[in-house]
Amino acid sequence: MAALEAAGGAGSARFVGGCVRNALLGKPVDDIDIATTLTPPEVISAVKGAGLKAVPTGIDHGTVTVVSGGKPFEVTTLRRDVETDGRRAVVAFTTDWVEDAQRRDFRLNALYADAAGVVFDPTGEGVADAAAGRIVFVGDAEQRILEDGLRILRFFRFCAWYGRGEPDADGLAACARLKDRLGQLSAERVSKELLKLLAADDPRPVVRVMAASGVLSAVLPQAQGLARFDSLVGIETEQLFQCDPLLRLAALLPDDSTVGLEVAEALRLSNAQRDRLVAALGREPRVVSWMSPREARRAVYRLGAQAFCDRTLLAWAASDRPAATIQWRALLPMAQTWPRPVFPLSGEEVMAAGVPKGPMIGLIMREVEDWWIDHDFTDDKLSMVEQLKAVAQGMAY
Repeated sequence: MAALEAAGGAGSARFVGGCVRNALLGKPVDDIDIATTLTPPEVISAVKGAGLKAVPTGIDHGTVTVVSGGKPFEVTTLRRDVETDGRRAVVAFTTDWVEDAQRRDFRLNALYADAAGVVFDPTGEGVADAAAGRIVFVGDAEQRILEDGLRILRFFRFCAWYGRGEPDADGLAACARLKDRLGQLSAERVSKELLKLLAADDPRPVVRVMAASGVLSAVLPQAQGLARFDSLVGIETEQLFQCDPLLRLAALLPDDSTVGLEVAEALRLSNAQRDRLVAALGREPRVVSWMSPREARRAVYRLGAQAFCDRTLLAWAASDRPAATIQWRALLPMAQTWPRPVFPLSGEEVMAAGVPKGPMIGLIMREVEDWWIDHDFTDDKLSMVEQLKAVAQGMAY
């Protein structure tokens, strides 16, 4: 800030957006954005002169990332929109703080503060909105959405994170009218915003409004209903589990791994997220609260600890047996702490039993592995060798 003001004069740089909003609300601040009247070349020159690193990350839109103390700060020149197509904007630089505020999404995000902590509220309502938990678009809600359709999801995300009471009626109506514009956005932008929304402490009221407005089906047509989702969030809250946005996404979907794959591909989830979602929505082996320890170990071995825990929580959320909380909960630490054994039989041992090299080795190993699992992962190697011989003799090869 000192470097920018040294180049542009007092008042030429202000903190902006989420960092100001969260500071006012006493909430943690993650990213720190700075707005300035300086142009990108002037920003680069100013910060380099102060010994800081400048990276032109979004130079066409006026953004320079400045690295200070190993931390990135996005410094963006004041802007006004010249042309928008609902996904990206052509901007022109300005020195007018009010004009810059008019292109932002919500009034509580159109807040600025100087280095001394003096807050500037160009819309006149941003500070009051933040304090009251109101999520209101800057100016005309429909126009803001036409500029960027992602603002529909951002409206609901900010309602989930910062809103209190009923959503702003004008904003909600505009989101419902323009929900089809979500289909014009990149899947990556949609999935990132959707998972952020689902990561709120309690997104249930907002997701219900999304469903009623038709926005949920526009962004997630595979959603089957809200009962299991509501129950899962309740379990996380009551049991003090960490909220899990990907599992909450799974709770909105049917237990069908094919649907999980379809959603993962439509949202362009990462490979790890895709695999987890698909595994969580599989149907076999079925997880129930009354599983014996032996049955539970068998399922953990087949599924892995993560998928087993995911299926346990989803089944728990779908269960109509609230008195089974102790049984459901007991399954989770077992899966997380049980040392999953390694099948102790090798292909060489199968060949040593007289089985010729080829695909029959794999078939016999799977048969013996099933026996080993059924015997609760016995470490009796002699019994396993005897079973191997019996299986090998019983197969024609």
